[in-house]
Amino acid sequence: MPSKLKVAVVMGSDSDFPILKKCIQTLKGFHIETEVHVISAHRTPYRAEEFARNAESEGIGVIIAAAGKAAHLAGVLAAYTVIPVIGLPIKSSTMDGLDSLLSMVQMPKGVPVATVAINGAENAALLAVQILSIAQPELREALKTYRKQMAEEVMEKDSAIKKEAELI
Repeated sequence: MPSKLKVAVVMGSDSDFPILKKCIQTLKGFHIETEVHVISAHRTPYRAEEFARNAESEGIGVIIAAAGKAAHLAGVLAAYTVIPVIGLPIKSSTMDGLDSLLSMVQMPKGVPVATVAINGAENAALLAVQILSIAQPELREALKTYRKQMAEEVMEKDSAIKKEAELI
């Protein structure tokens, strides 16, 4: 197995891709090799099983599974692998994505799926980076730098708002 593990970004439908672009960009920003697939838990269940069963031998360390509506993709993939699966619920026309969120977080005992917010693509990527950073110290350092940059951006915004508020 390769020393640097990949992240698989799997979506239930190609209509999920616009949301997943930020996820993929974030992973690539950390120089993580990324595989992207469209696999339907319901329309291609045998492909979902095959993908999940082979993920570890293919060098995948984390799977991000994005789906809307019934949103069973993350759970189906998690049933066939011990690799961490991160569920990314996609906002749909039904219940604004709450149905997707609940489908992912209500997993039975023994088959966990870590789940982020509805359309939380960047956080799904960052969680995957954190998981991989356990075995890849350079990712942990990159995450520390990322967090420091976020803090600096907030401080700059704080300063700008204070100046603007003084003019009122």
